[in-house]
Amino acid sequence: MSETATAPLTGKTLLAKVKELSNLPRRERAKQCGYYTTTKNGQVRVNLTDFYDALLSARGIPLSPETPKDGRGREPTYRVSVHQNGQIVIGATYTKAMGLKSGDEFEIKLGYKHIHLIQVDSDRRETDEESAEYEDDDEEEEEEEEE
Repeated sequence: MSETATAPLTGKTLLAKVKELSNLPRRERAKQCGYYTTTKNGQVRVNLTDFYDALLSARGIPLSPETPKDGRGREPTYRVSVHQNGQIVIGATYTKAMGLKSGDEFEIKLGYKHIHLIQVDSDRRETDEESAEYEDDDEEEEEEEEE
C-alpha cells in the first residue's frame, strides 16, 4: 500500500508555491507541492492528475458537474454511432437533459452529412389545427354575408 508523505497544498498556497518553483520540471513541482505517494518498496510516484486538478480548482475552474454523480450509467459523450441494423440511438441522458417525454415528436431534416431533429411542439400543432378550424368558420361566415 502507498502513503503520502506530506499533505498536498491547495488554494492560494499551491498557486504561490507553483509560481515560486516555476524553474523546476512539472513532476518536481508536483512533488514539492505534496502531490506524490511512496510505495511500500520506497518508490516515489508523482500524482500529476491530482496536482493539475488542484491547480485548476485553485484558479476557480470547476471540474465536476453541478450535480453530484450517483455512479450509475455513463457520462454523455455527445457522440453516437450507427448500429449494425442502421439505427442511431440517442440515449436517455440526452432526452432527460432536454426534458423530453415519451411520445414527443420530431421532424427530421436531412442535410449533407448532418441530420437536424426539430421538436414538433404539441401546443403548436393544436393551435394550428384550431386556427385552421377558425379559418374555415370565417370563410363560411363571409360567404353567408355575401349572399
